[in-house]
Amino acid sequence: MPDLTQDWVEKIIFAAMPWIGIVGVMPWINILLQILLALIAVLIIHRIGTDILQRLAAPYPFSRRLVRYGHRAGRIVVFLVMLQVIWRNGADSLPGISILRHLNALALIAALTVLGIRFVKAIADTIIELNPAHAPDNLQARRIQTQTKVLSRTAMVLIILIGSGTALMTLPLLRQIGTSLLASAGAAGLVVGFAARPVLSNLLAGIQLALTQPIRLEDVVIVENEWGHVEEITGTYVVVRIWDQRRMVVPLQWFIEHPFQNWTRTNSEILGTVLIWADYRLPLDPVRKEAERICQTASEWDGRLCLTQVVETSQNAMQLRVLVSAGDAARSWDLRCRVREGLVHFIQRDYPEYLPRMRAEVISKGNEGSDAQTDPLAHR
Repeated sequence: MPDLTQDWVEKIIFAAMPWIGIVGVMPWINILLQILLALIAVLIIHRIGTDILQRLAAPYPFSRRLVRYGHRAGRIVVFLVMLQVIWRNGADSLPGISILRHLNALALIAALTVLGIRFVKAIADTIIELNPAHAPDNLQARRIQTQTKVLSRTAMVLIILIGSGTALMTLPLLRQIGTSLLASAGAAGLVVGFAARPVLSNLLAGIQLALTQPIRLEDVVIVENEWGHVEEITGTYVVVRIWDQRRMVVPLQWFIEHPFQNWTRTNSEILGTVLIWADYRLPLDPVRKEAERICQTASEWDGRLCLTQVVETSQNAMQLRVLVSAGDAARSWDLRCRVREGLVHFIQRDYPEYLPRMRAEVISKGNEGSDAQTDPLAHR
C-alpha cells in the first residue's frame, strides 16, 4: 500500500512540473509586456508632445532651443522612470530583480545628468545667439558671451560631479568604504586637496573671471609681451590668438596673479603714435597740415584726434610725434603705417634737404694755427 501511494505522488509531481515552470515564467512575461507597453506609450507621447511643444515654443528663443536640445534626453528619462516603476512593482522574490532595479537607477541618474547638461547648453547657446559679437560696438555682447561661456561650463562640471556622486552613493560597497575611511578623512582630504589644487584654482579663477571680467572674448591683450586677441576661454585656460596666427595657451590662474594689458577693457577706441626724426630747419606747419590731410583721407581714422608735436630733441635732429585715433587696435596699426609712409614721402618730395643729417666741423690743414673755419655746406 505505501508503495502504491508513493507511486501516485511521484506521478502527480511529474505531471505538474511543466505547469510549475510556466507559473515561474509568468511574472517575467508580465513584466516584459509592461515594458513593451511602456516603450510604445513613451514613443507615442514623445512624438505628439514634441510636436506640440515645438509649436508652442516657436516664438520664444529659450523655449525653442530647450525643446530642440532636450527632447531626446527627456524621452529616455521618461522611459527609465516608467521602467523603474515596473521594476519596483515586481515581486522581490524574482531572481535578479534587485540588480535590474539598481542598474535602472544608475541609468536614470546618467540620463538626468545628460538632460541637465543639455538644458544648460541650450540656455548658454541662446544667450550667445541673442548677443552676437560681430557688431561694430560689441563690448556689451562680448561681456555677456564671456560670462555665459565660463558660467555654463562651470555649471556643467557641477552637474557632472553631482550626478557622479549620486551614482556612487547608490553602491553599498562604496558607502561601506567611505564609512571605514572616516577616521582618516582629514589626511585624505589634505592629500586630495593638494593634488587637485591646480584644477580647483583654475575653476575658482574661471568663476572670478566671469564675474569681474578683466578679459572678455575678442579683447585685445598683451600677454608676455605678445599682442593678440582672446580667442577662447575654457574652464582651465585661455587661448590668445597672436597677430601672426600663433596661439598662446595661458592658464586661467595666470590672469589673476599677473598683470597684463587689455586694450579693449572699456571700449575698443585707441590712440596710436607715429614718430619721425627730421632736421631742425623743417617747418612744422606744412607737416601738421599734411598729417591732417592724410588722416582725413584714411578710412581707418575715426575723426577724434590728429595731433603733431615735437616730443624729443637731440644734437642732430628733432623727433616729431603724430598722435592719431582709431576705432580699434587693428585700424590704429594700419592708420599709423599710412601716416608714417605719407609723411616720409611728403618730406622726401617737398623738403628733402631737411631730412636728418650728421653735422661736423672741417678744419683746413693750412689754417691749423688759426681759429677754426666753418664751412656752411659741411654742416649738413
